[in-house]
Amino acid sequence: MNPPTDGLRTLATASWPPPEGDAHLPPLPGFIASTFNPLVAAVAELCLTRHRDASPDRAPAGRTALLLASAGGDRATALAIDTAAASGRRMPPLLFFQSNPNAVLGHIAARWELAGPVVAISPREAAAPGELPPDALELAALLLADGDADQVLVIAAEQAARDGEGDHGTAALVTSA
Repeated sequence: MNPPTDGLRTLATASWPPPEGDAHLPPLPGFIASTFNPLVAAVAELCLTRHRDASPDRAPAGRTALLLASAGGDRATALAIDTAAASGRRMPPLLFFQSNPNAVLGHIAARWELAGPVVAISPREAAAPGELPPDALELAALLLADGDADQVLVIAAEQAARDGEGDHGTAALVTSA
């Protein structure tokens, strides 16, 4: 994983697919037709669980910001919406909900009781597997410096050209150094 921006301290990290165990993404209730949102949720869950397990007295809570960076976004949901619209079929309502990248961040915030800012960005370039985009780390540093959060969960997620085959995600929970 790339070193964080000056002034940031990394509390926990995780990548998907995990080096150990099953690389099958767990289903995510309320999200359909795409592996993007389950990918974001899975890598966030791994990172936050690692932090909690390493320091149970300092589990992430409260003023933890969520920052999602993806150059490509949820390609499968966009394709499903385009296909349904082109065919004149009724659009499944869940596709509209999940087409907003903040929807999965809201799910993570509710699950972990996080009350910090929620931000989704599209960096200039996709992050390589195991890396975080410099744009995302710079924004995390700004959120901390401005006092908007005490910690930031930075998540980079990229969906492969074929849904599920080669998807990768990285997460880091960072705070001020």
